[in-house]
Amino acid sequence: MNLCSHEHHDTLHGVHDHQNVETRLLEAESICAAAGARLTPLRKEVLELILNATGPVGAYDLLAKLKGASERPAAPPTVYRTLDFLLEKGFIHRLTSINAYIPCCHPRAGHQAAFLICSGCHTVKEASAKGLIEQLDQLADSDGFKAHHSIIEISGLCQQCSSKA
Repeated sequence: MNLCSHEHHDTLHGVHDHQNVETRLLEAESICAAAGARLTPLRKEVLELILNATGPVGAYDLLAKLKGASERPAAPPTVYRTLDFLLEKGFIHRLTSINAYIPCCHPRAGHQAAFLICSGCHTVKEASAKGLIEQLDQLADSDGFKAHHSIIEISGLCQQCSSKA
């Protein structure tokens, strides 16, 4: 199931360029149900916060927003377990270079993404990294190395920030 209302998973696109968060949450619930998992109220709330964010969100930023919205705030381990679940299901991505989370609008098996991260305005753009991952896997295989996971993040300045400089 595709959480996007449009096709673009192989082209460069902004990760927060999507509309209708409610539809995406309903689709996430359907994906979880089909997989025998549950999108608990906390999981749904964290996913909604990430979907509604205007840029990458850190775990402690999420924790602060959850504390402000609830009488019984979630503890950090609970938030991290929730983020792990959302990562495992492919609803979000973790940007390791800035230790933050962004939505993934097209969770699908084997999806590998490359990210362009603007150090000026913190905009993140995503595209499929399938060809790059295949090249990296070939490189690893040539040395008998077994890669478990690859994350491709490119930091720099977006076109807007470059033109301002």
